[in-house]
Amino acid sequence: MNIRVLPPEVASQIAAGEVVERPASVVKELLENALDAGAKSVTVEIAAAGRTLIRVADDGAGIPAGELTLAVERHATSKLVSAADLFRIATLGFRGEALASIGSVSRLTLTSRTPESVSGARLRVEGGSIGKVEKVGAPVGTVVSVEDLFYNVPARLKFLKQDVTERRAIDALLTRYALAYPHVRFKLSEGNTASLQTSGDGDRRAILAALYGVDVARQMLDVISEEEGLKLSGFISPVALTRSNRKEITFFINGRWVQDTPLSAALLQAYHTLLMVGRYPLAALFLDVPPEEVDVNVHPAKAEVRFRNPDKVFSFVQRSARRAILAFTPVPQVAPQNLWSTPARSLDPSLGLANEGQLATGSQEVVSQQSEIIRIPLLRLIGQIGATYLVAEGPDGLYLIDQHAAHERVLFEKLMAQHEQKNISSQALLTPAVVELPPSSAKLLEDQLTILHHFGFDVESFGQNAFQVRALPTLFAKSDPAAALRALVEDFEEDETPLQNELEAKIAGRVCKRLAVKAGQALSPDEQRALLNDLETCASPRTCPHGRPTMIHLSVELLERQFGRKGAR
Repeated sequence: MNIRVLPPEVASQIAAGEVVERPASVVKELLENALDAGAKSVTVEIAAAGRTLIRVADDGAGIPAGELTLAVERHATSKLVSAADLFRIATLGFRGEALASIGSVSRLTLTSRTPESVSGARLRVEGGSIGKVEKVGAPVGTVVSVEDLFYNVPARLKFLKQDVTERRAIDALLTRYALAYPHVRFKLSEGNTASLQTSGDGDRRAILAALYGVDVARQMLDVISEEEGLKLSGFISPVALTRSNRKEITFFINGRWVQDTPLSAALLQAYHTLLMVGRYPLAALFLDVPPEEVDVNVHPAKAEVRFRNPDKVFSFVQRSARRAILAFTPVPQVAPQNLWSTPARSLDPSLGLANEGQLATGSQEVVSQQSEIIRIPLLRLIGQIGATYLVAEGPDGLYLIDQHAAHERVLFEKLMAQHEQKNISSQALLTPAVVELPPSSAKLLEDQLTILHHFGFDVESFGQNAFQVRALPTLFAKSDPAAALRALVEDFEEDETPLQNELEAKIAGRVCKRLAVKAGQALSPDEQRALLNDLETCASPRTCPHGRPTMIHLSVELLERQFGRKGAR
């Protein structure tokens, strides 16, 4: 096989594959260019989740008409002069590849005007073919329109995910940069709908409130720390506010969003012994490091960095976060007589939802109903251990029941029974609950409203990124409506599979998983007995809908062997 030099268009598409992975990659590159240009206002418009149109407009310094053609050439940049500059990079972009890469896999239109110019200039690039510069009227700044992304690389289109997923990636990106640059006005819209809009007044907590709701913003803890040239600022969540995944942990290094596993590990170490297994904090942290102490030229998409002294940086992040957590976490006052007991929360005997505590369950797959009904014997309640397990006596030994798994099974069978009878009843709320969500979560929930209504939830849009809960299924009537809706959205985000594509049993399993009582929730004796009674009537009481066991049985014979009454083995 002969060695040959690749044609320029092929080489450009190969290089573009490293920079432009999906529509969100295009938005990121153009957004960073706008910020490097000193923009105070950035507007992003998309169509078809960025597949057919991405337009980013800014009011930055602009590009002189004579340099437009050079701007779309590969390795053309204003941000580096020599190789030594690679070791003290203070800008977001530096390689000079973004516009060239985007132009090689799309129809790109670049319009710009500098403050010194009386008119603007426009340049079109189609599949890497550069047109001529035209004089046009334009405001100061730059507008980049990217149309028909990957039109000339159809194989790449097949790797893109569903529109809702690609749109969420763009929403999440803009959300993060809005927090990192509070003095910049950001607007993200698709069609006539704006999913994100910030004022640019510099108030990060106000942006948190706009993105996550006033309640979440009020709870977030400030982190402000500085030592030996390192500065850390931003927000982390208290121990009572968590998520089931790491998606809401965001780090910016010198204004650049990075995905750094060791930094996330340092933050989680700050929460050591404070969070339940499988729970993760929310965080938006901004770390400033001397440019010569960090190498940003280690990843094609500039999503990773390398520190000259990583142990020093990670230790600094861990200590700073830990101080903030402990400063705002009150020390519990434990009376001596309560050392061996947990006060029961005042709950309805029918086992309504509690608001605190979460437990990460295992497999997401729902086990189908068993063909044979496997009954459990009548059980006599003994008590609760660790606010998580019930202890009961049966005719053939001791039973340890996982209250979360057991309640999941009870709710699942009741909900499925109502569904089969087409009689899922709802209970209207006296006062509708309003829930604010981040833009990416709001769009995801909008796509699921119909199927949630089928299962007894009455939820409707209530302004930008806000929803009103008007009714809940009667089974969950005792739950906090806002907490219930947030829990369901969190579950949707975990697996990204539209509910409409799932079996009804799996949908019910997901709903019940989120709304069952949790580990760590103290139940009154009446609630414990009610749960045991409901479990005894279930058709498949020994597993939760996801296949996890609800109980462990210790027979009398096993206990006698363990105590040496019948000879130990």
